[in-house]
Amino acid sequence: MCGIFCCFNRAGDISQYRARAIACSKRQRHRGPDWSGCYMTNNTVLVHERLAIVGVDTGAQPLTNEDESLVLAVNGEIYNHVALRKSLKNKDAVFKTHSDCEVIMHLYKEHDTGLCNMLDGMFSFVLVDKSVSPPRLIAARDPIGITTLYMGWNSQSPDTLYFASELKCIHEECDNLQAFPPGHFYDSKEKKLTRYFNPSWWDSDKGVVPHNDIDYKLLRETLEAAVKKRLMSEVPYGVLLSGGLDSSLIASIAARETDKLAEEQEKLRQERKQAIASGKWVGDEQPLASWPQLHSFAIGLPGAPDLIAARKAADFLGTIHHEYNFTVQEGLDAIPEVIHHLETYDVTTVRASTPMYLLSRKIKAMGVKMVLSGEGSDEIFGGYLYFHAAPTAKDFHEECVKRVKNLHTADCLRANKSTMAWGLEARVPFLDKTFLEVSMNVDAKYKMFSKGTHQEVDEDGRPKMEKYILRKAFDCSPEGKAYLPDSILWRQKEQFSDGVGYSWIDGMKDHAAAIVSDEKFANRATRWPLDTPDTKEAYWIREIFEHHFPTEAAAKTAVRWVPKQEWGVSSDPSGRAVSIHTAAYADGEAKA
Repeated sequence: MCGIFCCFNRAGDISQYRARAIACSKRQRHRGPDWSGCYMTNNTVLVHERLAIVGVDTGAQPLTNEDESLVLAVNGEIYNHVALRKSLKNKDAVFKTHSDCEVIMHLYKEHDTGLCNMLDGMFSFVLVDKSVSPPRLIAARDPIGITTLYMGWNSQSPDTLYFASELKCIHEECDNLQAFPPGHFYDSKEKKLTRYFNPSWWDSDKGVVPHNDIDYKLLRETLEAAVKKRLMSEVPYGVLLSGGLDSSLIASIAARETDKLAEEQEKLRQERKQAIASGKWVGDEQPLASWPQLHSFAIGLPGAPDLIAARKAADFLGTIHHEYNFTVQEGLDAIPEVIHHLETYDVTTVRASTPMYLLSRKIKAMGVKMVLSGEGSDEIFGGYLYFHAAPTAKDFHEECVKRVKNLHTADCLRANKSTMAWGLEARVPFLDKTFLEVSMNVDAKYKMFSKGTHQEVDEDGRPKMEKYILRKAFDCSPEGKAYLPDSILWRQKEQFSDGVGYSWIDGMKDHAAAIVSDEKFANRATRWPLDTPDTKEAYWIREIFEHHFPTEAAAKTAVRWVPKQEWGVSSDPSGRAVSIHTAAYADGEAKA
């Protein structure tokens, strides 16, 4: 992933805006520390901050086609770029780089905006077509919003549009701001946003509820394929391993695939070496990068539940494991920086992002540029513990769809920005389009789990707990080796901000209580009539957000994550606020 900035259809001499555009984009240079590129047309300027992972030597952006009639800046990865190149009707299409993103321009020439549905990956892009008058701009964001993108304009010059990967680049330029909606494209010719992502399960609010039976083999194989395609990299990669179900499954599959890749790459290196020696080498792609063993990374307070579980998973999988500790004070010290990078005041996101932000710095220091992560599973399978209160399968499915639709406001935002703050790319296999199509079309009655403390069991004695069907799909031993030990495969859900150590959230609450006076808190609605904070912790976080982003327009881009109140559950997003958690709050207090 990278960082993009665009100012489109600016009146006057655009060259006078070049320095300002570069300065605006520089605010997100942490996203792309490898190179900065700038391209200007008569009324548009595009700036790109590059993190080189595929097409390392030749993929600098913005990209242009052979006659420079098209200009493109992309943040993301297109996993099916090789297949898309082969699918082009124009077999003489000229490619100037090995970038996975260049194919977007050729797809545009053949399919116009229909190209968006053809892309398999995570992406946000801005494409400018100079061959038409007036010049045409197409901007788009991936179906779920794994990558970040904002758009805005100023009421004094509403025809000038701004786009950027991060809010901080454009919040001073615009008095109207919005998060670019996932699964949409913007076409300047039509002057509107259009949704291109329309899967069968999307419109749950219209009574569309799937009734497919569960196919455990298909579920397992689809996730395996999703992980495999995300190992497309020319630089070293690793996996975030919390010891929970989701990250451990991704690590298990990645470890198997890394072993296979290491064997394949060694064979290819030998073939390439022989071909070069004989003068017969004509290849144009760099070999994929892989360490001989998968590296895994975990963080937590000393003795944290996640660290203990991650160690067990790593030992079982045979990864080279890196474990880091942080203190509550170190986390508190980092929060102003975390909020600056996250660009949200959502309490849940800030809680979980802080340890991820600290861990990402450690990982990048090792020379790693890409990691796999487990975001999305809880939304797809209803893994949050409050889902136990869902009254019907229809309600359960509708809440899953709602959570998937809102991933870009919380978990995707966290995974993207807390890692990219250090130039580290996070890839999320659970949000693969094909896996989503399979998993979201399963009848929700199979996803529902026991109320109470998992008293129901299946025919094998396995508890009908949260994400049961995902656990069951991987409760097998292909080639004689289990995916995970039972203690990990059937471990109860811990939200990341809980799993790194229960005292982390308690420390945040205590700190907020100490610095936010009762008087200030009593007047919170006067200060923030829009989305008024309901706790001192939320007040403290909102105050820091306002320091970085003081306008109401910026505040409107943030969305708070709250469990479904209509089901009678606590508004506190911590998993410990749910009664079935094994370390649930007792009489309002957290257990040690």
